[in-house]
This record gives sequence, structure tokens and C-alpha cells, in this order.
Amino acid sequence: MIVDNDLERTKPLKQSLLDTGYEVIAHLSDTVNLDDACCELQPDIVIIDTDSPSRDTLENVCVMTMHKPRPIVMFTHDGDKEQIKLATQAGVSAYVVGSIPNERLRPVIDAAVARFEEVKHLREALSEANTKLNERKIIERAKGLLMKQRQIDENEAYSMLRSMAMQKNMRIGTLSEQIVEAAQLLL
Repeated sequence: MIVDNDLERTKPLKQSLLDTGYEVIAHLSDTVNLDDACCELQPDIVIIDTDSPSRDTLENVCVMTMHKPRPIVMFTHDGDKEQIKLATQAGVSAYVVGSIPNERLRPVIDAAVARFEEVKHLREALSEANTKLNERKIIERAKGLLMKQRQIDENEAYSMLRSMAMQKNMRIGTLSEQIVEAAQLLL
């Protein structure tokens, strides 16, 4: 999908993409409906061609990235470091200043896709680590409640949690969450 309000500028880019073996499924004149268009059309990659990315453009990219992230290549004539930083923070995978010859188009797109995949995996790993950390905190709270209620040490409390979780065929984190919730209701 190409996003560009200058049809004359878009023609050579579209032809370059077609010559390189890509299919252009849509052309938007601005990013106002970028999120809706991406949800509807499901492009593999979004290419934005702009003189300089506006605040609205970056906000629309950010919204699209939150809902259904995908690789984004931005061609621009603005090499300002702050603009580059803002664009990459919004979700742009490759920020290219100036025009690009046909023979370099595929490597730029391949690099954008690779960077997108790397960032995606890092976000997934961070999310998983945060989930595990939150689960550890709940388990610690449940152990503390059992230690206080039953007058037992930490190892016994953990053994009790593990044993109860196995008996009920549930994850120890889920059981711990139920114990903490029950204790909050009683207190």
C-alpha cells in the first residue's frame, strides 16, 4: 500500500515496486484513514512518501501500529534527526531520505521487514517477561498470605501452593491469583 498525496511523485515509485515484483494493492492520498485501510486491505507493507512527516501523519502511523502493526517504509526529503527519531518511535521501520533507485528498493524493503520482525519479537519477549514478573509477584503475595495464615515458612507455603495447583489441575499463578482475590474479599 502506498500513501502519498502527490500522484506525479507516486507514479515512479509504483512502477519501481511493480518492476521489482511487488503488487500495489492501494494508494491513499493521506494517512487520515490509514488504520481503517490497513484493517480492511491487510497490506504486507506500507510505503509512505512525503516531503516531511507531519505530526498528524506520525499519529496516524502510531494508531495503525497499535492495532495491527506491519512494516512501514517512509520516503521523505526531511533528514532532520528529530523527525527520524519521531518516525521510528511511531513505528516506521525504514526512514529513507531522498529518492531511491530501483535496484536499491528491494533491499530497503527487506531491511524494513527484518527490522519490523526484530522489534516485534523484542516486544513479544518483553510482554512475556512482564507477564512472568507479574505472576511471580502474585505467587509471592499468595505465599505470604499462606505463611501468615498457617504459620509456615516460605518453602512450605510454596509446596502447599504447588500441591493445591496440581490437585486442581491449574497453573500455580492462577491459583495464587484466586487466593489473593479471596483474601482481599475477606479483609
